Amino acid sequence: MPAGSVPHESPQHESLGLFPLHAVLLPGAALGLRVFEPRYLDLVRECSRQGRGFGVCLILEGEEAGAPACAAAYGTEARIEDFGRGEDGPLTLQVRGARRFRTERVRVRDNGLQMAEIHWCAPDPSEPLRPEHGLLATLLQQIIEYTGSEHAQAPHALFDDAAWVGWRLAELLPLEPAQRQELLQLDDPHQRLDRLLALLP
Repeated sequence: MPAGSVPHESPQHESLGLFPLHAVLLPGAALGLRVFEPRYLDLVRECSRQGRGFGVCLILEGEEAGAPACAAAYGTEARIEDFGRGEDGPLTLQVRGARRFRTERVRVRDNGLQMAEIHWCAPDPSEPLRPEHGLLATLLQQIIEYTGSEHAQAPHALFDDAAWVGWRLAELLPLEPAQRQELLQLDDPHQRLDRLLALLP
């Protein structure tokens, strides 16, 4: 290697417990979960003890309960924000989407919990909206005002951030899970906004 050159870093790999769902968790979005299966209760205990999150992936084949489901390769890290007990007993969680990841391989523990070897996707760049996407920022502001979303207090500057506008529209628009999954897998925030424009009626 030539003197003074910087070695290429390999992608960061990590082991992450998976919580497959018939829903897509997006970065920055909140999600409520009911946890009653022993494998997921074990996962939540581990995450709480270690101060880390778990992975939420869209189910492609199978169900949320029972035998391990076949899940999409791309998912989002879920960080626990709050927990409690529902009226009927199960543990309830409030989680928020954090980093995106891609699954390389999966192994299944004896209790049925899927443990994935993953690598983290690159963080979204902080880039301003392009002129052709200005309509989307206006639409997002109208949706937030109409729905009283938790994002109503967001700083005005975020409405010019391409990645943030894209994720919030993907969260708030009435999209199918497969459409949200497609958006989750795009690395370029401007491509994500292009795709959202195409999905608008």
